[in-house]
Amino acid sequence: MPAGVQYGCMRIACLQLSGQDLADGMARRSAAMGLASTLADADLIVLPELWPVGFFHFDDYADSAEPLDGPTVEFAVGLAREHGCWVHGGSFIERGAGSELHNTSVLIDPAGEVSLLYRKNHLFGYESREAQLLVPGTEAPVIPVEELRVGAATCYDLRFPELFRVMLDQGAELFCVTSAWPASRLDHWRTLCQARAVENLAWLVACNAAGIDNGVPLAGHSIIVDPWGGIVAEAGTDPELLVAEIDADLVRKVRSEYPFLSDRKPR
Repeated sequence: MPAGVQYGCMRIACLQLSGQDLADGMARRSAAMGLASTLADADLIVLPELWPVGFFHFDDYADSAEPLDGPTVEFAVGLAREHGCWVHGGSFIERGAGSELHNTSVLIDPAGEVSLLYRKNHLFGYESREAQLLVPGTEAPVIPVEELRVGAATCYDLRFPELFRVMLDQGAELFCVTSAWPASRLDHWRTLCQARAVENLAWLVACNAAGIDNGVPLAGHSIIVDPWGGIVAEAGTDPELLVAEIDADLVRKVRSEYPFLSDRKPR
């Protein structure tokens, strides 16, 4: 990263939850609350992908589906109000119009209002039934959060840089990624997180699940990457609370000093 840059300004927390089977949604929410119990002064909290049900629990998708005012969003709203901060509630199975199911994320403001709604655009088909069971989203919204403009993505989306360019063109300066990335492709996880950050000269916060999800080992290693591609903080393989402070001005500093994005030739 450029010399002389100091971190600060915005405190980020990733709740890296276990993907191990829990008795029910209430047990999963209790585990999340327990991990967050020592959290203080966070500006943004991020949870993993499909933590209320487990990504690889495909047979449970329909039964676990919720409306947008269901228990997962209600939990995220409560967390936001309790800590007075922004909360990216990970993702959950949303029951949409008719019988459509989506992998849906919400970003809640400190007052407990839904400020961003994102439905996973790229559904995973390799050794997965997600693409068979769910309907992809088509939007990639970006909103102001504290001093940064923030967009959201989910797991497999990391493999599609064009989605991040869509958000960049709306002024995105920080990408929030929720994920249930498997341990077998941990190297891809770290590489792709750094690539999406450095190619867009943007912050990236990626919260992954840990443990075992329906027999599939998950990678953990939630990660916070700066606009120069540097890893500011990275979790291990077990459930944990990953906290780091980031400099909201660093995006502007790097983009000003290294104006690579102005050399793009969109087609």
